[in-house]
Amino acid sequence: MKSGKLNLFDITMIVVSLVIGMGIFATPVNVAKEATSADMFFIAWIVGGLVALCGALTYAEIGSRYPVTGGYYKIFSYCYHPSIAFAINCIILVSNAASLAGVALIGAEYLTNILFKGNSNTQTIKLTISTIAILVFYGVNLMGLKMSSKTQNVLTIIKIGLVVLLISSLFTGEYADTFTTTVPGEGGTSWSTYLKAFGACLVAVSFTYGGYQQTINFGGEVNNAPKVMPRGIFYGIAIIMLLYLTINYAYYKVIGFGNLREAESIAAILAGKIFGGQGFTILSILLFLSVLAYVNVLLMSNPRVMFAMSEEGVLPPIFKKINPKTRVMVTSLSTFAALCIITLFYAKTFDVILNYTIFLDSIGMAFSAATIFIIRKRTRHLDRSKIYSMKWFPLMPLIFIGTYLFVGTSIAINTPKAAWVSLTVFLLFFGLYFILKGFNRNGVKGNV
Repeated sequence: MKSGKLNLFDITMIVVSLVIGMGIFATPVNVAKEATSADMFFIAWIVGGLVALCGALTYAEIGSRYPVTGGYYKIFSYCYHPSIAFAINCIILVSNAASLAGVALIGAEYLTNILFKGNSNTQTIKLTISTIAILVFYGVNLMGLKMSSKTQNVLTIIKIGLVVLLISSLFTGEYADTFTTTVPGEGGTSWSTYLKAFGACLVAVSFTYGGYQQTINFGGEVNNAPKVMPRGIFYGIAIIMLLYLTINYAYYKVIGFGNLREAESIAAILAGKIFGGQGFTILSILLFLSVLAYVNVLLMSNPRVMFAMSEEGVLPPIFKKINPKTRVMVTSLSTFAALCIITLFYAKTFDVILNYTIFLDSIGMAFSAATIFIIRKRTRHLDRSKIYSMKWFPLMPLIFIGTYLFVGTSIAINTPKAAWVSLTVFLLFFGLYFILKGFNRNGVKGNV
């Protein structure tokens, strides 16, 4: 049914929502702390954007050549092995549930500070607001893909409006008195030190740009996917790059590079420049609405991974059950929403887990993008059709893969514990795949 499918505007808004979360309102501080100069700060954001564009176009071609629901799981299964697909996507599901819970708590904290300022029971209030937000958008997604995508479009426009609003602080004329361009005592560093610092910058930058790869989970639900999917991803990344570079320039000019390294709430500083004393209140409401966009888009995307796992026979058949009227994957959606609420009450613990999965996410991004070489070979018969084929192949995917391997290596060098813990978790899920397959095989034999 074409009427229930996604169009170009829908995909563009999904890309923007998957990428722009709370990160851009916080991670510039982390990048500034790692950068040895303001030049490195901006170079990291420009390189991150160009790498994201290379990755986006790589995933656009993957989605065009292999347009299936739950694509991020299925490309691993199709090109490597279902066990690798299962292990990586289990970690991604847990990470996304924890990320959604953590972001919901951050948004609830802003709202609590406005509505319940001075209340001694703020933790319970934040948990209640976060739970309600998840349940509301669980209900929205139960109404069907078209309803959830329309809701997403509205929330994403609000999110873009927030970024543009903060950028307008450039026109207040209230700029920082000094602009430190080089960190004191860090000039004249060796190339190895420079690369280490730049790698640390790219860790935060890469994950502030990350998320667009999940759009291939919608490949089977897009009108004219071979044409619409790559355009939506390209337009989405172009919008994000423009917004990120401009708002970082606003941070730099209004706050100053030296102050940026030590600032706590950079978005609130910009809002204060625009609205004065009411800046924090207005910003808090807009940030909460931005959080809702992130909650909704993850509830849209992740159930499709469970659906794909069920189609592969790893998860029980009930996970691929679709409501005939709304076309909603009810069991998968309900399970992911429940996982989000459970992790919500253990968000602080999951913050630690998320730090460890960053390493594996880097490796996962590199290896998922590398599937383009396998998929191209297996779909040569499509080369003369109307599918999307990127220019400058294989340069663009090689740039993307090389950068993420560099990021993963930087994490392994700076926090080796995160690397080996991530690999251990991966091996546990890898082994679980064969256990589940064994149970499924025995179950089939028992029914025969």
